[in-house]
Amino acid sequence: MAWLPVASTQRFEQLDYIAQDNPLAAMSQDEEIEHQVDMLMQHPQMGRPGRLRGTRELVISRTPFIAIYRVKGRRIEVIRLLHSSQQWPVQARRRSL
Repeated sequence: MAWLPVASTQRFEQLDYIAQDNPLAAMSQDEEIEHQVDMLMQHPQMGRPGRLRGTRELVISRTPFIAIYRVKGRRIEVIRLLHSSQQWPVQARRRSL
């Protein structure tokens, strides 16, 4: 399991924003993200097919987040963590992941 730098930064920034108003909610959501993303190691295909070729999208239940990931052999790479209200960045559509 690997969180790519962009995904790690998005996770930190979004949870930090939530923590400004409700630290307990941020902690709870972080635990939910960690738990559900860790399940990908046992069930890598549990996310829906992604909008970009070669990716999958895991809707993190009980949170507003979607983890965008790819499976490379036995390795899972989380490449983005988006809030469900976000659109995929235009730059991500233009470049290869």
